[in-house]
Amino acid sequence: MKAARLVAFRAPLQIEDLPVPTPTGDEALVRVTAVGVCRSDWHQWNGDWGWIGAQPRLPITPGHEIGGVIEAVGPAVHALRPGQRVTVPFQQSCGACANCTSGRDNLCLRPEFSGFSRDGGFAEYLIVRVADLNCIPLPDAVSDEVAAALGCRFTTGYHAIAHRARPAAGDWIAIFGAGGVGLSAIQVAAALGARPIAIDLDPAKLAFAKRMGAVETLLASDGNPSKRIREITGGGAPFTVDAIATAKTTQQAIGALCRGGRHVQVGLTSQEDQGQIPFPADILVNAELEIVGSGSSPHAGYAEIFALIAQGRLDPGALITRHIGLGEITDVFHAFDTYATSGLDVVTSFN
Repeated sequence: MKAARLVAFRAPLQIEDLPVPTPTGDEALVRVTAVGVCRSDWHQWNGDWGWIGAQPRLPITPGHEIGGVIEAVGPAVHALRPGQRVTVPFQQSCGACANCTSGRDNLCLRPEFSGFSRDGGFAEYLIVRVADLNCIPLPDAVSDEVAAALGCRFTTGYHAIAHRARPAAGDWIAIFGAGGVGLSAIQVAAALGARPIAIDLDPAKLAFAKRMGAVETLLASDGNPSKRIREITGGGAPFTVDAIATAKTTQQAIGALCRGGRHVQVGLTSQEDQGQIPFPADILVNAELEIVGSGSSPHAGYAEIFALIAQGRLDPGALITRHIGLGEITDVFHAFDTYATSGLDVVTSFN
């Protein structure tokens, strides 16, 4: 099978011929038909996240936003059959720890990560462990390409809004960053009846955010975003989301909150900050602000998203802007260097 391999940080991915793996035990072999190129893949390629123990051992096949078809299953797999279309959450949970059994499998105590701790989806085939849990069957209305859009960025944005921020209809919510996660969060917030404000440095991305449901858009370089949000909302937004994760964006997002507001940190830092961002402790105390983290979505979130897609309230496919081949992934990574991507790039050609 063809696979795009990361052999050295910031080096071009190498297209290699590898044996098709055989599933054993509780594993499934998934034939990959579509896989997104995510900023998390760029972080991996960039050599980031050693400060949280998430830098991969090389060589490895990246890729974690997956749509595909079950090709074969191991003898301990009971809920899946060959030919079934599935998506694969980027976190492959164990299914047995206390968090998994309580419905918080995104906080699995023994997780593995497609493309990070095990070979991922930038290949024609992928092995998925605990497949009955970690392969999510797709409804007919969700194409393989949309499944790839769901795999990380959309589910992450959904969890951040629906489960961590939890705005009510009519609430203002300021979302910093109109990349994949930010655009997903904007679409979800609008679908739930909230009033999203999009903040970004790129006018084209802000125009995209408007199409996804942003009520207001702010160019981050044009004045003080925190002050302008407080003016728009009449005293500050009850909810803010940082989908970029720099010291500046996180501090601006906290500064845009009203008294008693909640900030959701969903972006992960890069080399500049290496996981450490100062926050205004005195303002946090005096205004009784909340800062909450938001990681990947629990697997149960997929059913919620599928229901909203069926109702016509969500359209993850609207985020897809390009279909590319395995050999073009490195070019996308270089575009991520300068935030020059728009929407989602999805690999659909593997030859």
